[in-house]
Amino acid sequence: MFFDVVENDGIIFLIAFLLISGVLAAKFSSRLGLPSLVLFIGVGLIIGSENLGFIYFDNAGTAQLIGIVALIIILFEGGMQTKWSTVRPVAFPSLSLATFGVFLTSLITGLSVYLILNVTLLEAFLFGAIVGSTDAAAVFAALKERNIKAKMGATLEAESGTNDPMAVFLTLTFIELITNDSASIWILIPSFFWQMGIGLLIGLILGKVASFSINRINLESSGLYPIFAVSFALFSYSAAASIDASGFLAVYVAALIIGNSELTYRYSIFQFNEGFAWMSQILMFVILGLLAFPDEVFQWSVILNGLFISFVLIFIARPVAVFLSTLGMKYTVKEKVFLSWAGLRGAVPIVLATFPIVAGLDNAEMFFNIIFFVVLTSALVQGSTISNVATKLGLMGPVTDTPHHSIELISVAKANAEMIQFQTNRENEVVGKKLYEIDFPNKASVSAIVRDNDLVTPYGDTEIKAGDFIYILVSRKHTDEVKKLLNAKKDNVDSYEDMGKKIKKEDKKKKR
Repeated sequence: MFFDVVENDGIIFLIAFLLISGVLAAKFSSRLGLPSLVLFIGVGLIIGSENLGFIYFDNAGTAQLIGIVALIIILFEGGMQTKWSTVRPVAFPSLSLATFGVFLTSLITGLSVYLILNVTLLEAFLFGAIVGSTDAAAVFAALKERNIKAKMGATLEAESGTNDPMAVFLTLTFIELITNDSASIWILIPSFFWQMGIGLLIGLILGKVASFSINRINLESSGLYPIFAVSFALFSYSAAASIDASGFLAVYVAALIIGNSELTYRYSIFQFNEGFAWMSQILMFVILGLLAFPDEVFQWSVILNGLFISFVLIFIARPVAVFLSTLGMKYTVKEKVFLSWAGLRGAVPIVLATFPIVAGLDNAEMFFNIIFFVVLTSALVQGSTISNVATKLGLMGPVTDTPHHSIELISVAKANAEMIQFQTNRENEVVGKKLYEIDFPNKASVSAIVRDNDLVTPYGDTEIKAGDFIYILVSRKHTDEVKKLLNAKKDNVDSYEDMGKKIKKEDKKKKR
């Protein structure tokens, strides 16, 4: 009994140690200019059996399970943070990159693997399939707090959020072809369309169901709403995966719908998911670091082969895939160069690299070690230079005005009320008016105004200005009325888009 207690205490201590190490690694990663995943993996390598020797971990099946669950959480958080208005214009090119682009990348990389490694053509293409997709966890983490132009960020996020089905399909297909002599690629192709189509459908349905349920259910504690939302992420994946559809695509689509819906306790849900995603990312990369053995990963044969494959992947396969996948689309050469450079590899290839190990393939261990090295190379070379490359290509956007403040509400569910956060702009009808001049419903109260990061106490004669963050406590049955009031536009003020169109028309008239 004593040893059981000691073992359990040790596990709890270990989890605490991993999380503390991960948080500190994330803190120092921004100062060092390195992607946080590199330091997370480094923590796993250091505390593993060949260095400090705290943990001996070689269970690929367990690592695969932890990786899949963590990716669900990360995809869900990333999808909820993605604005549909930003993604919609780049939906088609992102889908092209996520399918045709992954296929081309896998094909070109696979051919290079066939030339330098003593493996069969099918095994080489399996390797290419595993590293063919960009990684959502790496891309989301790399783009956070970087002011990349919205079009570029949306394309990369949408691609990384939807390209996992293609990578998983190709990986499982080649494993099936290698292990089953009677398998045919022509029989397996229809399953890809099943995975994509049904995964998309399940994501759409459960995203709508989740949004409706979150708004309609009246829970006793506000802390239950984020858990309720996350449960739909896990349910979306399992519902799709149980019928051989793409669980990852279902999660991302459901998150996109939920995140772009009007939600009760929206900010509590978002904050919880952000913290949960960070925790999942830390544990996942540390576990993947534990799974790798430095003496095997950093031997000369792995390093040399890994550098060659990384070179092909970064400078040949990815650029060719990007330029061909976006052919005829409205992307400049500079934008295509940036999309090529920002195609980060991360957790997905390492998690997929465990599939051949679980399947018992002959060269599975060699593949895992080289893929691990390729991911580290991608993260170090590409991940640490994204901002510099974007700056040189002129693709840095304006500094985003994100409020670093929050208002916490306690036990509002029982009062059947919610807090609305709204940022004004020059087009809103309420701008320039004093609070007593705005016809708010009786059961609506302006609780706070944040202006230029300063708190303004609201009074009747307080004037609303453009850029203000207004916090309004309102009864739920009057929520739509308040939002309609806040979103009303001034009749005599054109939007920035309309102003831009007018300027272009005037320029054309002058040229004539």
